[in-house]
Amino acid sequence: MESIALVQELEERTRLNPDRVVRLHGFVLDEPFELLIFRGFSSSTTHPTAFDPDASVLPEDTRLEWAELLQGPLDPAGETRLAGPLNPQDLLTQANW
Repeated sequence: MESIALVQELEERTRLNPDRVVRLHGFVLDEPFELLIFRGFSSSTTHPTAFDPDASVLPEDTRLEWAELLQGPLDPAGETRLAGPLNPQDLLTQANW
């Protein structure tokens, strides 16, 4: 599955499961990349994102390497990991939610 389609599918999953946060890790060329998905919205913590909601949040040449499923909303004092690290595709399996 293409990375953009994967992110769109995970956005839909978090829309249906508002108490979950997906964190995707990877690289843009050789730079570390991190994306958080919560309640249907994606935001990169490492790279700028477009203001256009129809534009992809993934910079060109993004390689997604691994993912985590976290209890939402995130708590700065300590986060609860529910699944991961795992292959980003594996988050499409309902059993991981």
